[in-house]
Amino acid sequence: VISPCKILKCNSEFWTATSGSHHLGTEEAPEFCTALRAYAHCTRRTARTCRGDLAYHSAVHGIDDLMVQHNCSKDGPTSQPRLRTLPPGDSQERSDSPEICHYEKSFHKHSAAPNYTHCGLFGDPHLRTFTDTFQTCKVQGAWPLIDNNYLNVQVTNTPVLPGSTATATSKLTIIFKSFQECVDQKVYQAEMDELPAAFADGSKNGGDKHGANSLKITEKVSGQHIEIQAKYIGTTIVVRQVGRYLTFAVRMPEEVVNAVEDRDSQGLYLCLRGCPLNQQIDFQTIRSTQATEGRTRRKGPSLPAPPEAFIPVEDLYFQSCVFDLLTTGDVNFMLAAYYAFEDVKMLHSNKDKLHLYERTRDLAPGNTAPLGTSPALWVALLCLSQCWLCLL
Repeated sequence: VISPCKILKCNSEFWTATSGSHHLGTEEAPEFCTALRAYAHCTRRTARTCRGDLAYHSAVHGIDDLMVQHNCSKDGPTSQPRLRTLPPGDSQERSDSPEICHYEKSFHKHSAAPNYTHCGLFGDPHLRTFTDTFQTCKVQGAWPLIDNNYLNVQVTNTPVLPGSTATATSKLTIIFKSFQECVDQKVYQAEMDELPAAFADGSKNGGDKHGANSLKITEKVSGQHIEIQAKYIGTTIVVRQVGRYLTFAVRMPEEVVNAVEDRDSQGLYLCLRGCPLNQQIDFQTIRSTQATEGRTRRKGPSLPAPPEAFIPVEDLYFQSCVFDLLTTGDVNFMLAAYYAFEDVKMLHSNKDKLHLYERTRDLAPGNTAPLGTSPALWVALLCLSQCWLCLL
């Protein structure tokens, strides 16, 4: 499913037309207004299909503000001006930042080291909250993952198969709010088959403020993996496209997590409160039923089960991998589980809590999983072998 909302295209066209225009002399101001009117016209054309889209509404408000700042008339030509290039010394290359724009430096002055938390969303979709609760949810449509004083994150989940309750993340919108002298408001938006390496306005940092580089976006793997560093709030965000769908992971200080004005609205903040009960899926029961049905249909000699000593307890990333393969048949969901765990290893501050287990039986002394097992090999091979047994 590809969104008919074309706000990314509008943003990109405006940025292309006006790159470097904040260095223009007053005699060229009409050229900026022309591009701005073209931008407004583009947003109006896609208004009907962008209803409820955070990036769209952010763009509309931004256009109104720029119109006022540059004394632009809403009536006039809308032809695109010539392409411009950023001159040397532009804020895109600025390396210095005020200390207030580096969270850890300013934090250590008055308190102990900050406590960091992690939240992740991947697969069908599986949610790991800031409190290390693990859930599998339906949450079809648009849902807020994070909503605090510094940023908003919204995901849109669509059905994986027609008529199925299984959903996966097809769209992600992140809004970094303007913060003191550090950053301007920035919007990042990704969709299926479109994982930009820049913010919606085409920039790769926090804008024109002095601490612009305290917010930066970096492309790790083209079209597959981006990372956003927001140093002014001590936050790291990882967005991936695995197969057709998106995954999200964040590392954020507890102080930032809890920075909200209206605590009553936190009930819809999935990374903090989890999914509503009526949206949660008991994937353990579903997986057990499907595995039993698979074994009943199986013909021929039974394949040997994995050794008891190898899986005394099952990691929930492994279980989610099995569940997703059973419900969708798409092997890319296996990779989503693997990369989600890789992101946990990178982002979670407590290495003793990387794995989340659900004990399936009492263990005899010494009956533990091998400590030296590679997580990549463990997730990939174990998930494939277990799912193969269930699907035969």
